[in-house]
Amino acid sequence: MPQLDLSWLGASLEASSPWLLVLLIGASWLLAHVLTQIYSFYGTYHHLCRFPQPPKRNWFLGHLGMITPTEQGLKQVTRLVATYPQGFMTWMGPVIPIITLCHPDIIRSVLNASAAVALKEVIFYTFLKPWLGDGLLLSSGDKWSRHRRMLTPAFHFNILKPYVKIFNDSTNIMHAKWQRLASGGSARLDMFENISLMTLDSLQKCVFSFDSNCQEKPSEYISAILELSALVSKRFQQLLLHIDSLYQLTPNGMRFHKACRLVHNFTDAVIQDRRHTLPSKDGDDFLKTKAKSKTLDFIDVLLLTKDEHGKELSDEDIRAEADTFMFEGHDTTASGLSWILYNLARHPEYQERCRQEVRELLRDRKSPEIEWDDLNQLPFLTMCIKESLRLHPPVTVISRCCTQDISLPDGRVIPKGVLSASSIFLRPITTQLCGQILRSITRSALTQRTSRTGHLWLLFPSPLGPGTA
Repeated sequence: MPQLDLSWLGASLEASSPWLLVLLIGASWLLAHVLTQIYSFYGTYHHLCRFPQPPKRNWFLGHLGMITPTEQGLKQVTRLVATYPQGFMTWMGPVIPIITLCHPDIIRSVLNASAAVALKEVIFYTFLKPWLGDGLLLSSGDKWSRHRRMLTPAFHFNILKPYVKIFNDSTNIMHAKWQRLASGGSARLDMFENISLMTLDSLQKCVFSFDSNCQEKPSEYISAILELSALVSKRFQQLLLHIDSLYQLTPNGMRFHKACRLVHNFTDAVIQDRRHTLPSKDGDDFLKTKAKSKTLDFIDVLLLTKDEHGKELSDEDIRAEADTFMFEGHDTTASGLSWILYNLARHPEYQERCRQEVRELLRDRKSPEIEWDDLNQLPFLTMCIKESLRLHPPVTVISRCCTQDISLPDGRVIPKGVLSASSIFLRPITTQLCGQILRSITRSALTQRTSRTGHLWLLFPSPLGPGTA
């Protein structure tokens, strides 16, 4: 009977053994990695369980969409803080937890952490990256510190002082529009929209020395900024569209990138045009000379500023900072001003006291406009502005993602890598005060005021988006 030759099997096993070893090592590493992640998640989940959470919308969305950028969303935040005065946890989708802190003593634990530990959260900021680049809002570390030092001269009072004339001019244009509406009889006016156009008009003049006349006629650039702000806020509420490759295929994604190109092209054109007019002499001498004949704008200062090593900002860096200030400056300022007018409308006795303070200051003057040196001569108006900002802050929440566990005073722990949001809008409040605030927010939707020129209906704002800083 013939013998079965198995020598080929041994040779085959010997030849394949290195590959089997590699496969075994890879499988072992994968298993160890999975077990490590499971153990880490178990520890994280153990800490998260100590934070109360409201009912989810469903298993996939979690709590996403529960707090919308509307009046109803503001009411919901009020209820949540009243129910969970120390803080609560929500889920953005099925696997991303967010811990919202409400009490000042709890918030202090996160805010006192160093910048290297309490990093800016990346989800919402990632949506802004194609638009704002690496400006102060989105950058961090050494780049943030360097740009912060280089931008400081742009806020020297000698540069800011002439801007008051620009603010007055832009406000007069807005007032003239209101006068025309009021003189025609009863009218409805979206306060936030009008003030947003006024702040954008002012910023374009201060940043670019460009007058678009956007308060009187449509401006493609201004429309693009408003559209970008709305699209970013809308995208945050749609979980699947957090994926960049998917968002780019949607109509909103295409609109977003089209608006980005328009805004970038405008800023780039201003930068290039200004570079061609820059002198070869010392920048400080140029700034002093130009300041005597013309208001310096933000681009002027950025183009001529240098760091301690004599290095200038690149065109891309300048564009990022200019676009950042156009975005951050118009929305927050418009929101703050709108709420100030609303709160003064709710308290006519304080409104009249502010008016009398201004009239007393301007008595016997030829010019009826406020000047730079007048700003310190209006103590009561200043108090009203600060109180309104306390009650209705333009940025309602700030978010961080810590690189290490953060221990809270009550013994709970925010695990590293978990997003934490610090609520600025509301602190722990009583049930009675909660009801008062809810009624206040409801009344803010439509407030009727009688002016000297007629009846003017003012539609006051709700926050436009998940304000973060």
